[in-house]
Amino acid sequence: MGKKIVGTPEAWEDGSLGREEEFVRVSKNVDDAALNEAAGLQAISIRLQKSLIEDFKMIAEINGIGYQPLIRQVLKRFADSEKRRILREKSADMRSLDDEHHDPDNGEGKRAYG
Repeated sequence: MGKKIVGTPEAWEDGSLGREEEFVRVSKNVDDAALNEAAGLQAISIRLQKSLIEDFKMIAEINGIGYQPLIRQVLKRFADSEKRRILREKSADMRSLDDEHHDPDNGEGKRAYG
């Protein structure tokens, strides 16, 4: 008999405990609320065009994932991209205001030392 591997989260993640499908089973005693809380998920209801859902299902199947995780990935990518865009714009606006306020050519923002 082989050496027993301690069942830590790291051992599961790095595959030390194995990843063979023959040892996978669906748990029947799942607390959905606790699982959602642990994963930071919140159920929502949204209406989408049937054709859009079918497109997501097709793309998800090609990539070997479920369509709902794919939709989560798409929404996360969009939100991250939009946040970066907004932050870049706000940063540029602030730099522009700061440059105007401290422009040595217009005489403003100069301090008298005495």
